[in-house]
Amino acid sequence: MEKFIFIVIFIVLFIIVAVIVADSIRIVPQASSMVIERLGTYYATWGTGIHFKVPFIDRISSRVSLKEIVYDFDPQPVITKDNVTMMIDTVVYFEITDPKLYTYGVERPLNALENLTATTLRNIIGDLELDETLTSRDIINTQMRVILDEATDPWGIKVGRVEVKNIIPPKDIQESMEKQMRAERERREAILRAEGEKRAAILTAEGEKEAMILRADAKKEATIAEAEGKAQAMERLYQAQAYGIDVINKSDPSNAYLTIQGYDAIAKVANGQATKLIIPSNLQDISGTIAALSEVVKDSK
Repeated sequence: MEKFIFIVIFIVLFIIVAVIVADSIRIVPQASSMVIERLGTYYATWGTGIHFKVPFIDRISSRVSLKEIVYDFDPQPVITKDNVTMMIDTVVYFEITDPKLYTYGVERPLNALENLTATTLRNIIGDLELDETLTSRDIINTQMRVILDEATDPWGIKVGRVEVKNIIPPKDIQESMEKQMRAERERREAILRAEGEKRAAILTAEGEKEAMILRADAKKEATIAEAEGKAQAMERLYQAQAYGIDVINKSDPSNAYLTIQGYDAIAKVANGQATKLIIPSNLQDISGTIAALSEVVKDSK
């Protein structure tokens, strides 16, 4: 019986020691760390790997993630320089660089960071007017990052980036901004419409101008062609007359022929619209003169 009790006690003690030893072995995963206290005082910071904790003496004070943390703060009421109250919420990207300072530097670090972000945002927005606030997000982000990074160094926190997520003006300001944007869109639409009408008028005028120029060119070319045609016709007529005269001269016409041609010419004149016709009495003499002139012409050739 005593032997059985001894075996039971041994098994119980063995289980207790195994549990204590197992509880004393700690494995720290990647991108994490543990802050260890010994007898209530900071002892060490464990990094990635296997570590052994002295039972009942060492205590894990905190487990800290070394990854970059994204913290989205609730919207905060801020007042601009021109006394406009608006709601602004920010997003802070930070990482813990010193687990010891993060554990012992400040009570509730995330709450402290949120309050620090809110006060810094109020200070920056207080120096800006409404229009500057709406158009200066990059400046606000940069100033907040610099201020928060410097202020959180004693807490073992490195602020990498700060982003203004939303800027929510009062309802009446939003309505006036919408009206202003609507008026601006209407103004741009009117400008575009006027420019389109102006361009259309210019194109119409240019088209009419080109059409007038083309019509004038066509008329000029037609007039030139008509004049050239008349000139060619007259030239050919004169050539024909000259050729006829030359043929007559070469044929040595008699006085009787010339007299007949004279009568023919008088007959043609008589066919005109004249009411009176005067026939010279010396028509025979005239024909003789013409014959003499033809002899002179032949002699000169």
